[in-house]
Amino acid sequence: MKFPQHLLDEIRARLPVSAVVSRRVRLKRQGREFVGLSPFKDEKTPSFTVNDQKGFYHCFATGEHGDIFTFLMKTEGLSFPEAVQQLAGEAGVDLPKPSAQDEAREAERDRLLRLTETACKWFEAQLRGNAGAAALDYLHRRGLDAETTAAFRIGYAPASRSALKSHLTAQGFSVEDMAAAGMVIAGEDIATPYDRFRHRIIFPITDLRGQVIAFGGRALDPDQPAKYLNSPETPLFHKGAMLFNAANARKAAHERGEVIVAEGYMDVIAIAAAGFPQAVAPLGTALTEQQLKLLWRMADEPILCFDGDEAGGRAAYRAAEAALPLLAPGKSLRFAYLPEGLDPDDLIRRDGAGAMRSILEQAKPLIDVIWQRETGAGDWSTPERRAALEARLRTLAGTIGEPTVRNYYTRAFRDRLFQMFRTAPRRREQPPRHRTNGWRQPSAGYGDRAGASEALANSALVRRPDGGSPVREAVIVQALVRHPWLLDTVAEDVATLHLESQAARRLLDGLNAAHVTINQLDIDSLRHHLHNMGLDGALKETESLAACELGAHFRADASRADIEAAWQHITALHRKASALRQELAAAEQAFAEEQSEENFIRLRALNEELANLDHGADLPDA
Repeated sequence: MKFPQHLLDEIRARLPVSAVVSRRVRLKRQGREFVGLSPFKDEKTPSFTVNDQKGFYHCFATGEHGDIFTFLMKTEGLSFPEAVQQLAGEAGVDLPKPSAQDEAREAERDRLLRLTETACKWFEAQLRGNAGAAALDYLHRRGLDAETTAAFRIGYAPASRSALKSHLTAQGFSVEDMAAAGMVIAGEDIATPYDRFRHRIIFPITDLRGQVIAFGGRALDPDQPAKYLNSPETPLFHKGAMLFNAANARKAAHERGEVIVAEGYMDVIAIAAAGFPQAVAPLGTALTEQQLKLLWRMADEPILCFDGDEAGGRAAYRAAEAALPLLAPGKSLRFAYLPEGLDPDDLIRRDGAGAMRSILEQAKPLIDVIWQRETGAGDWSTPERRAALEARLRTLAGTIGEPTVRNYYTRAFRDRLFQMFRTAPRRREQPPRHRTNGWRQPSAGYGDRAGASEALANSALVRRPDGGSPVREAVIVQALVRHPWLLDTVAEDVATLHLESQAARRLLDGLNAAHVTINQLDIDSLRHHLHNMGLDGALKETESLAACELGAHFRADASRADIEAAWQHITALHRKASALRQELAAAEQAFAEEQSEENFIRLRALNEELANLDHGADLPDA
C-alpha cells in the first residue's frame, strides 16, 4: 500500500525520533542532540546520535541512518507498511480507508487465512492420532521431541484423497476457497477435487506475523516422486517472497545480530532446537531478491549454511552471484560449510550445538567465496590467463549496482590480484647453474656487477624502494579532507586507489565511509566523523607530511578546476608508481631466479625510475 506523503509527515511530526528510539536505546541529551550506545553494534563509547529537529538518527559506528520508520524496520524487522501502521496507531493518525476492491481482497484473504489455520490444526491432530504413528516415529528418529514438534506445529496428512476436504467442508469452507488456498487440487479436467497433501509430514509456513499461509509436505512413502511438496502460489503465498520460520527467527535475529540460512525444513528445526532460533530456509528454490532483502532486514550479514560437498559449493556460488547485484553498504553474506556428508541435523546430533557454533564462526565473507571460485583451480602462469581472470573479476564487480560497494570490490579484486601475481612462482625450467660456496661466478662482460647474489640483492643499487611515497599518499588523502566535495567528483577513482601507508589507507577508508553515510559533506562534519572513527592519529600524521604540498596546490581559495587538475595529476603519478612496483616485483623474482646481466640491468633501471618518481616533484609548479 502506498501512503500519502502528508500522512507520513504528520506521523513524524507527532512522534519525535527520540521518543521512538528511547524505547530501545538509553539516550542522553547533548546540546541539540541526544547520544547513546549504538543499537546496531556492541560498543562502550556512544556513537549513536538522534536529532529531533532534523527528524533522523545517525550511527557513526555502522553508518546506519534514518527516521522513525527506518528505525523500526532496522531494529524490529518490520516492513515499511507494518512500521507505518504501528506508528500511526501510536500517533493517533487514521490511515486511508481501503477501496471496495481492497475490501474484497481483504475479505478473501481473511477467509483463506481462517481456512489454512483450520487445516493446520487438523494436520496437528492427525499426527497425534492413530493414523500419525508412522510419522511420529519418523520425527522421533530424527531427534524431534514433543516440545519441538509442537513449537513448529508439525502435523501429518493421512493417505486419503478426501480426508482434509471433508473436514474443511464440515467447517463451512467451499471447495473454491480450498483450491484458492492450495489445499485441494481442482480444475476443469478434474471431476472430483482431491487433497493435495497425502501421507506426508506437514510443516506449516507462516507469514511475518506468524499466520499460517501455506504448507510443506515431506513424503513418508519412499516411492513418491517428490520427496518434498510445497503449496502452490496463492493469494496468501508467494514462494519467492517468504522464508520458512521467518516469523520466529525475526526477533531472535535482531537480538543476536545474526540469521542462519539452512537448506530445508528439518535443518532449520534441528538448528533452532539446538539453541539457534534465528534459523530460516528458502522454500525449495535458490534465494530470490525478495528473500535476500528480507534476510537483510533481519541481519546485515546472513550466514548461508551449505553442505561441504561439491553440490554445496555450487549452491554457494549460485547464491553469491545472485547477491552481488543487490549488495549495499554494510549488507553482504557469509558462507558456512558443513563437514562433507553431514547436514546440520546430523552434525548437531553427533557433535552437539558447540560444533554448529564453530562452523558458523568460521563462515567466509562473500568476496572470499567468489575469489576462491574464480582462482582456486586455475593455472595463471601466462599473461593471457591472468588478463582473462582480471576481466572476469572486473565483470563480476561490475554487476554490483551500488557504486560505493562496486568500487570497493573492484579495488579489493585488484589488490588480491596484485598480491597473488606478485608472489606467484614463475613456471619455467631453469638451466643448471654453477655455484661456488653460494656465489655465482661472473659472466663475460658482466664484471664486478655480478658479484654475490646476496650482496647485490641487498645493495642500494638494486634494492626496491620501501613502500610508496608517504608524502604523495598523504597529499592525496588530505586533499579530500580539505575539499570534501572532491569525493562526489572522484568517488570511483578514490575507491580503486591502492595506498601503501597504513595511516593514509585508514584515512581513505574513513573518507569513503563518510561519503556514503553523510548526505551533505563539509569539512566540519567530515572531521567529526573521522574523529568518531578514531582516526585523529592518522589525520595528524598525514597533515604533517602533506603540509608543504597542500599549501601550494590545494589551497582553500583555489578554484575547483585547479584542485581537480592537481588531484588528477597526483593520482596519475601514484598509479604509475604502483604499476612500476608491480614490474619491479616481477624483475626481482626474475633476478632471484637467474642473475643475468639482462635481469640486473632491468632491475636497476626500474629502481632508478621508481626512485625518481617517488622522490622527485609530485605536482607541477603552483
